[in-house]
Amino acid sequence: MKRISIAIDGLSASGKSTLAQGLAKALNYLYIDTGAMYRAVTLFALREKLIDHDGSLDEPAMREALSRVYLTFRFNPGSGRSEICLNSRNVEKEIRSHEVSRHVSVIAKMPEVRDKLVLAQRRMGEVGGVVMDGRDIGTVVLPDAEVKFYMTASIEARGQRRHAELVRRGRTVPLEEVVANLQERDRIDSTREHSPLMQAEDAIVIDNSDLSIEQQFDHMMACVQQVLDA
Repeated sequence: MKRISIAIDGLSASGKSTLAQGLAKALNYLYIDTGAMYRAVTLFALREKLIDHDGSLDEPAMREALSRVYLTFRFNPGSGRSEICLNSRNVEKEIRSHEVSRHVSVIAKMPEVRDKLVLAQRRMGEVGGVVMDGRDIGTVVLPDAEVKFYMTASIEARGQRRHAELVRRGRTVPLEEVVANLQERDRIDSTREHSPLMQAEDAIVIDNSDLSIEQQFDHMMACVQQVLDA
């Protein structure tokens, strides 16, 4: 059976990761969470105190420190998925904090960070049999992916999802603050000069504001199956 590459792009909290994990499991493909990679670099920058109290990044120091950032994915039998490791330590829980979410866009817009991570992502995806999600997968990282999806949803739906996720993790963050953070991330991701968030021309657009996970999964699997059967 041929093994293809599947690119899933979209807005923050649009359900990319959930669907990507489901597709990868069903197809027995490797799931690569590129957002986790940017979050891990953000966690590194926060630990190194390269981001100050007002959210400004010390870019010269970040450039110098990038050589000390080593990212890998390690399969966790307990969660049934590959999880991100920063310098050989699993940081899957730490990168989901609200503090990391607040600052990840300032890291992700740095060309040197994107160049380093895009190169790593291309190497992971070049053999096929992967489901990769992010913001520039179908346009920059894997422009030749056989199937591309673009996920979107209303800001209200996305805010509720992210807020519920934080509550499940024991974080008490006001819904209004979560929504404001998502709006700011949308603005930065869509307007940055280097690899902005864009919908690939050949992407299948899914607005999941009012769709269940099952409805989205069934539709996406049908699209993938069409390509596999061609």
